[in-house]
Amino acid sequence: MGNGFFEVPIAINEPVKNYAPGSPERKEVLDMYKKMYDSTVEVPLFINGEEVKTGDTATMSPPHEHKHTLGTFHKASKKNIEEAISTSLEARKNWAIMPWEQRAGIFLRAAELIAGPYRAKINAATMLGQSKNIYQAEIDSACELIDFLRFNVQYMTEIYAEQPESTSAAWNRIEYRPLEGFVYAITPFNFTAIAGNLPTSAALMGNVVVWKPSDSQVYSAKVILDIFREAGVPAGVINMVMGDPVMITDTVLASPDFSGIHFTGSTTVFKDIWQKIGNNIHNYKTYPRIVGETGGKDFIVAHKTANPKQVATAIARGAFEFQGQKCSAASRCYISESIWDAVENDLVADINSFKMGSPENMENFITAVIHEGSFDKLASYIDQAKKDKKAKIIVGGNYDKSKGYFIEPTVIVTEDPNYKTMSTELFGPVVTIYVFKDKNWNETLKLVDETGIYALTGAVFSEDRYALDEAVKALENAAGNFYINDKPTGAVVGQQPFGGARASGTNDKAGSKLNLYRWISPRMVKETFVSPTDYRYPFLG
Repeated sequence: MGNGFFEVPIAINEPVKNYAPGSPERKEVLDMYKKMYDSTVEVPLFINGEEVKTGDTATMSPPHEHKHTLGTFHKASKKNIEEAISTSLEARKNWAIMPWEQRAGIFLRAAELIAGPYRAKINAATMLGQSKNIYQAEIDSACELIDFLRFNVQYMTEIYAEQPESTSAAWNRIEYRPLEGFVYAITPFNFTAIAGNLPTSAALMGNVVVWKPSDSQVYSAKVILDIFREAGVPAGVINMVMGDPVMITDTVLASPDFSGIHFTGSTTVFKDIWQKIGNNIHNYKTYPRIVGETGGKDFIVAHKTANPKQVATAIARGAFEFQGQKCSAASRCYISESIWDAVENDLVADINSFKMGSPENMENFITAVIHEGSFDKLASYIDQAKKDKKAKIIVGGNYDKSKGYFIEPTVIVTEDPNYKTMSTELFGPVVTIYVFKDKNWNETLKLVDETGIYALTGAVFSEDRYALDEAVKALENAAGNFYINDKPTGAVVGQQPFGGARASGTNDKAGSKLNLYRWISPRMVKETFVSPTDYRYPFLG
């Protein structure tokens, strides 16, 4: 076998297609959407390279048309999970020692499959199963997932190139081993890219993975799995299982070979998992890596010098793209009194121009929220705001689930900075605004920092550089991704590594080398060329 110091293709961000009327990509994705809508699919478990049908199934439907059936997926038993674990450990024997360039080739191929033949399919699946409009699907399921795969390969080679200093007497080298055991990946409904990245970032570094996608994202997860299979991911390296999340997690965490979790989801669930890991710590062969990105209550703060139109646009996009179902979505805003009237006028005008409905109609900016549970929770908060004296709904406030789970984009203005929707994560198209007096800029920054438990994303708008500097310092710990004069969403792989602290996660920055470091266990090797033959040191005389 030939040897060499191989160089991978330099990673570049995948260009975003615009899907303008008359464009070929628009026609292609709409044709695929209709084809998939008119057919049904059965999604089995995928264990050790085999499709496993248990007969215990659940139905998949579009959130924007919940009476329509897209297909079914099979749910795992405890025995299926144990089989996924055992077969992954067997697969590890070959996968962990496979040359890195072979692993790289698999995931670089997966990226190109998404960029080309699978692009329309993975976008259409995300539109149907998660109710994303075409632009949100394109930047997520196509471009971001492609970027994760390409950049992670480049980051892997950069990590492997990091070596200690050697001397003429000894050669020092670090081997970047995979973790000893298997990794558990739990992925959310809201980003197809996250569903692809969490298992593959660990697998790329030589680990084997048991992957549980969200029940609300299985439809596009099946497309991801098909891509992995075509790209050549070997049997047992990534096993996809669905079903009772508590049973699956408890079974996984009971294994002594559990070596790490890669999680995106709710703060409460992540804390419960962390606690279970702690309770089981004496059973594990190694200390598990715990990596999680969880909730957010993300902010926009606008100084009196901010451009009102820019602030209104940041709220309109940051709060309402994908119906606010992003962990980075702007959901609490602090607007200086002197610019509020202008911001309000522009924001209300923008929201009143939104069109809402199925993503198949590409005039629609807003579609449905993910499921009935989310709809009911959001409706309850809107109803409460209508009753409360300290809150006023200035636009939106209506909802309808007769056909799909549609919540109007809703803006609540409150005179109480501690009003419930200023600190509670709602995960939907509802934003709450507090108007502060111009003179209270510093007090407001302190309020932003101390409101709520999260610290994921945040943004500050100002044309005053001193005010910006004050905000950057005062909000140092309030957001892991901090934006100046921009909305707090839209992190790009390779440009803005993503993650937050406090109750928002472990801040291990997906889309960077920092995340990949968590999936390796380095071994330091020192080779001495001429070994000593006398124990005596000079100080002994």
